Amino acid sequence: MVKFLMFCILFVVCWPLALLALILYPFVWILLLPFRIVGITVDGVLELLRALLMLPARVLRLGAAR
Repeated sequence: MVKFLMFCILFVVCWPLALLALILYPFVWILLLPFRIVGITVDGVLELLRALLMLPARVLRLGAAR
């Protein structure tokens, strides 16, 4: 909602720039898509490494609880 309100203000202040932003937005989104995919992949790998490193502590904690 905030982005839409900012767009409306930009449209009132400088409508050619607002229309240019509206046209360029899909191209910028497509250009940045590979970086998002890499970020998701790196986040998944780091979560996997964290889970592997924490596994012995979780196993010991479960064993101590019994």
